[in-house]
Amino acid sequence: MASFLQVENISKSYGDKVLFRNISFNINEGDKIALIAPNGTGKSSLLKILAGLDSSDRGGEIKFMKDIKVAFLDQNTAFDPNKTLFDEVYSRLGSTYEVIRRYEEAISSGNQRQIEETMAAMDAADAWSAEQRIKQQLSALKLSRLDQRMGELSGGEAKRAAIALMLLQDADFLVMDEPTNHLDIDIIEYLESYLQKSRCTLLMVTHDRYFLDRVCNTIFELDRGQLHSYKGNYSEFLEKREERYNNMQANIDKARNLLRRELEWIRSTPQARTGKARYRINAFYDLKDRASVSLAQRNVAIDVATSRLGGKIIDCEGVSLRFGERTMLDDFSYKFTRYEKVGIVGKNGVGKSTFLNLMTGLLQPDKGSIERGETLRIGYYRQQGIDFKPGQTVFDIVHDIAETVEVKEGHNISAMSMLNRFLFPPETHTKRVEILSGGELRRLYLLTILMRNPNFLILDEPTNDLDILTLNILEEYLESFKGCLLIVSHDRYFLDKTVDHLFIFREGGAVKDFVGQYSEYREYVKEQEAEEARLAKLAAEKAAKNTPAPTQNQQRQHTRKLSYKEQRELEQLEIELPQLEAEKQKLEAELSSGELSHELLMATSARITAIIESIEEKEMRWLELSEI
Repeated sequence: MASFLQVENISKSYGDKVLFRNISFNINEGDKIALIAPNGTGKSSLLKILAGLDSSDRGGEIKFMKDIKVAFLDQNTAFDPNKTLFDEVYSRLGSTYEVIRRYEEAISSGNQRQIEETMAAMDAADAWSAEQRIKQQLSALKLSRLDQRMGELSGGEAKRAAIALMLLQDADFLVMDEPTNHLDIDIIEYLESYLQKSRCTLLMVTHDRYFLDRVCNTIFELDRGQLHSYKGNYSEFLEKREERYNNMQANIDKARNLLRRELEWIRSTPQARTGKARYRINAFYDLKDRASVSLAQRNVAIDVATSRLGGKIIDCEGVSLRFGERTMLDDFSYKFTRYEKVGIVGKNGVGKSTFLNLMTGLLQPDKGSIERGETLRIGYYRQQGIDFKPGQTVFDIVHDIAETVEVKEGHNISAMSMLNRFLFPPETHTKRVEILSGGELRRLYLLTILMRNPNFLILDEPTNDLDILTLNILEEYLESFKGCLLIVSHDRYFLDKTVDHLFIFREGGAVKDFVGQYSEYREYVKEQEAEEARLAKLAAEKAAKNTPAPTQNQQRQHTRKLSYKEQRELEQLEIELPQLEAEKQKLEAELSSGELSHELLMATSARITAIIESIEEKEMRWLELSEI
């Protein structure tokens, strides 16, 4: 295989902290590599050096194979907030952007002469296929409002736009930093399938272990400033990593035993004059360095106590909630029992966060009742993250909650000790919260939730910005958690590890209880879809057999072509319908957020009703034109 990338002796430090030193590696054509390390140890720094956005401290060399195309996906891609989605994507891809932009303007203006001129320019530049590719890729990633300003996109929509831009480049080599962050499960599975089938070479940082396992064939680990390579998937990596650590520990133990004997010689022998003795003294100091290596790793210690949970948890009876004309929850009845762990899945905007707000009392139902037990103590980890005031320090945040925290051992420890257990050493306690990294903010937020000793944990997308090692520890804690769990997550592995059954949320406020893991649910859905496709095919074949031959008049009508005006109308409808659908979905998501005032709720609901009517009218016209 051809060598796509050769890296030799690159280093990176920040002050006294060494991220990596003199690391070298090679990536061949067809390699699909995941880079793993704890937060703050250099993963993103390494990718930025490869992308040319940063440099190695001590020279080194980075050499990509000549003539290969490389595409980079950063965690946060900077876009022009004033450009439309289509313009922003196309302007970064090729020289025919201006041709397409003028054509779109001509269509919007309705100027016949300009339309004809720009159509000729489109033909000359072969821009039709480029435009279609962009629209298809954006549509595949559920981005249908092509005229929406980039500044109006949500975080998830901006991430999908960045992924579309990367995929449209048809690059030979993809470098991606956390591609699954802020994506829903459907989009993650689409990207996963694309990369599985693609022949591209890949280097990525990800915390999604299913994504990693299904896409990658090699794992790079950054450990103590050095890079280690493992062939195979994540499970094989864990086994080989354990084997490497065992070998390292055996060598360290051997060096320590030998050091004890050499130490006796050093202490009992006068300073040597001979070359042989000097050589032995030099070897002693080298041995001392090898024996002093520690393999101990600092990991988050999640060992907070859980408050006693009584027999009554949360009892829901006939709970319904509507936002205007839209039903978010319809006649939901359920009694939570002790120690049960529930995952919540469903499309964006279907009401998952609304449901969490109902359970916590932030929203009240229109009908039905929600009764909470007297011993219930809810810990609610929200997507929005931690609330803090400008200037607050890490220590201020936890000290405002409690001076001491009850832990599993049955005693209390200080807030300062609790910070240390969550990897905030004393030198970070005076650090302002606003300058923390994404991973540090999430870790601090999790601490503030757990230090209140909840017995009912509600977690809304807890895995974003947490590294794999911290996720493993969180999963172990949740598996042994002596309380109830309610989790919304796009991380399939995390759901499989932590929940016993699922609430499947659907349009119209319906909730289905599925007993089993998320992976089992996906298999069930695929079987249902396959069966529906088989029945639809049989029905179509049966209908075709029973359809009478068309009359001559029908044949003449069928062969009639669209007029120029009808063709333009059809094209405009194909632009407007996805835009209206996207606007409807966005407004529905706002409705389900639980954060709108009463006035905005009513106005948003009215707008959704108007959009639905417009969609129905335009769909009927589209069908009429499509049948000509």
